[in-house]
Amino acid sequence: MKPPVKLAVLGAGIIGRRHIEHIMAEPEVMLTAIVDPADAGRALAEKHDVRWFTDFKEMVAEDRPDGVIIATPNQMHVQHGLQAIAAGLPALIEKPLADDIAGGQRLVAAAARANVPILTGHHRRHNPMIQRAKAIIDEGRLGKIVTVHSFFWLMKPDEYFDVTWRREIGAGPVLLNLIHDIDVLRHLCGEVSEVQAFQSSAVRKYPVDETTTAILRFASGALGTVNITDTAVAPWSWEQTAGENPAYPHTDQTCFYIGGTHGSLSIPRLELWSNPDKRSWFEPFNVEQIVAPPADPWRIQIQQFARVIRGEEPPVVSGREGLMTLKVIEAIHIAARTGQAVKIS
Repeated sequence: MKPPVKLAVLGAGIIGRRHIEHIMAEPEVMLTAIVDPADAGRALAEKHDVRWFTDFKEMVAEDRPDGVIIATPNQMHVQHGLQAIAAGLPALIEKPLADDIAGGQRLVAAAARANVPILTGHHRRHNPMIQRAKAIIDEGRLGKIVTVHSFFWLMKPDEYFDVTWRREIGAGPVLLNLIHDIDVLRHLCGEVSEVQAFQSSAVRKYPVDETTTAILRFASGALGTVNITDTAVAPWSWEQTAGENPAYPHTDQTCFYIGGTHGSLSIPRLELWSNPDKRSWFEPFNVEQIVAPPADPWRIQIQQFARVIRGEEPPVVSGREGLMTLKVIEAIHIAARTGQAVKIS
């Protein structure tokens, strides 16, 4: 038996606590420390009987782990990521990788120079249903992908916005939620080369976006549309259709559609639609229900991080992948603000 990989978690908020829960349940890893200056961090460390630190450097000096999970506020990801790289510690950095492109580029470049792996916390790529969808596409069962559509429609209650930063620029469902959908679409359909977008805050009238529609041009030539709002009562979002997080009600609906010249696929239902013989709108359909094994992608992500730390495999979602997804998100914001199409390098 290999000894468990020692992990420290930076940040004792909602996401940090969720990572800690999965570390505690996974025998391949062990929690050694929590770094958070707030009293909540100390209380959480006491609960799990691990050391508590208010400062990253102090933690490294006194109780060096094998790797760190960075679940601090977005604007601190670059600072903490650079500290981890300087210390030679592999880091799993929650999404978004950084709060701007320049910061993300600094992280990726520093990790490459130091030969320290950094991972981005786009956990959905670890979900077996996404892995199965990727295999179906790679096997050519859809033919050439020509069109894509994603929904993220839900209602965030008024009390969600009692936290001040959620009403301000730097929050909003594009950066907080759509970034996961974009990462999935990039993973399944390839790089996005250009975007156009519109945004609205017509209901709450906060300075941050609440409803966004965007058109994506993929490098392959496929076109896609994404539609996201956090102010509509609706069952079509990953949170509610995937059954991944027990905090949300599970609806038997779809939030992604991928259309190809030989078939189309719905996700997360994994229904593969095709014509049995001649491809034609006059022909009947064959509907195949694909089955993916149930598994918690957060736990799979932790297991993969442990293998990366041991040098057994490369990251599934590298820092560069997180940066490329962030570039699409920034392009959507710029396109909505300027009314112009934005090309992505």
